[in-house]
Amino acid sequence: MATKGFMLYLVTAFTVAIFSTFIISGHNHYTHKYHIQSSNTLNTDEKTWPELEFSWRIVLATVIGFLGSAFGTVGGVGGGGIFVPMLTLVVGFDTKSAAALSKCMIMGASASSFWYNLRVPHPCREVPILDYDLALLFQPMLMLGITLGVALSVVFPYWLITVLIIILFLGTSSRSFFRGIEMWKEESILKKEMAKPRETFVNSRGELLLDTYEPLIPREEKTPMEIFTFNLRWKKLMLLVAVWAAFLVLQIIKNDLVVCSTWYWVLTVAQFPATLAVFGYECVKLYRESKKRRSLGNTESVCEATINWTVPNLIFCALCGVLGGTVGGLLGSGGGFILGPLLLEIGVIPQVASATATFVMMFSSSLSVVEFYLLKRFPIPYALYLMSVSILAGFWGQFFVRKLVAFLKRASLIVFILSAVIFASAITMGVIGIERSIKMIQNHEFMGFLQFCSSQ
Repeated sequence: MATKGFMLYLVTAFTVAIFSTFIISGHNHYTHKYHIQSSNTLNTDEKTWPELEFSWRIVLATVIGFLGSAFGTVGGVGGGGIFVPMLTLVVGFDTKSAAALSKCMIMGASASSFWYNLRVPHPCREVPILDYDLALLFQPMLMLGITLGVALSVVFPYWLITVLIIILFLGTSSRSFFRGIEMWKEESILKKEMAKPRETFVNSRGELLLDTYEPLIPREEKTPMEIFTFNLRWKKLMLLVAVWAAFLVLQIIKNDLVVCSTWYWVLTVAQFPATLAVFGYECVKLYRESKKRRSLGNTESVCEATINWTVPNLIFCALCGVLGGTVGGLLGSGGGFILGPLLLEIGVIPQVASATATFVMMFSSSLSVVEFYLLKRFPIPYALYLMSVSILAGFWGQFFVRKLVAFLKRASLIVFILSAVIFASAITMGVIGIERSIKMIQNHEFMGFLQFCSSQ
């Protein structure tokens, strides 16, 4: 019921915001021909690259970047909503360059988090902590959504992008916060009931409570190398890399083509078969395994998600994956602002949700980094420095928070961190967006949708 209410909130708010664009654009249509280039701040080609030198700005950006990367990777959201405002307001980059550098930071933090998680055992099952099935389900749709988001960033007015981001982030942060409260209460019950090991206990929804910090059956201790090799599934990893490479090749070729030319649209459409092939393969696999287990009376989950893999649920996941990628393309993030909360919503425990979300973001962010590099969209010295900061932050953030979760036996801490990062991103992106939207209104700039081909 809560999920349906949340989706109704998003659909209603998005519909009202988009339709209001047509009303607003009707009042200032006469200014279109004079301000078409300045109406979308995200797409300006003016580069503002400050020099990399020691100053209070670099110190403050380092602190914010370190904390944003640490908490962002732990929550599984990356932190793009914090990095972009930091790079524009504190350091002084233009918005497009800030989005490119934000991707570099997300890639660095995600890669270090992935490396760290390969050495972490699953908290309660004899399976990898990275859920490769969920990664294969969401990664193709996420990358397809990023392509859509980049296109919409050209068409959508800046004020509308700001409104949609605020609506989405406030909704997901609130939903994650209440989810964290529910988990905190259940953990409190669990800690009390653990003194009665022979009794069976359930939560308010009638679901069996399990200890997500210690295995139900004592396991043999594994060496770090054994844990590493167990978590690393080469076949599924290579399939994910193949999807990433296919998107990368298509994007590189598209960059050399005239926008809206015949071959441009051919390559754009060519992204769909590869995406749907991998997504469809994983959907069929999850559906068949889930159906087979239900027919045998086996209630164990096919993967980490506790939902039944029915056709409506698979369609829902596909739409959420595309939505997450679209937000990533609009914002300059890795799409984790949707994927992180979504994994929790479908029943994935926080430790696995965090590890899997950052794993998927590693592919989506690295794809964007390569594209931005080919376009010479960010300065290399700044990128290397900020990536170094985020790599260290991603590793130590995972280390300290997971140690704290294991000590307190409170996985809900990860959910609260997720909610806090998304809420902070809503505030920072909202403040910047509102400020620039006011300037656009004062300058009588065009506030409606732009033509895709003529705005490139």
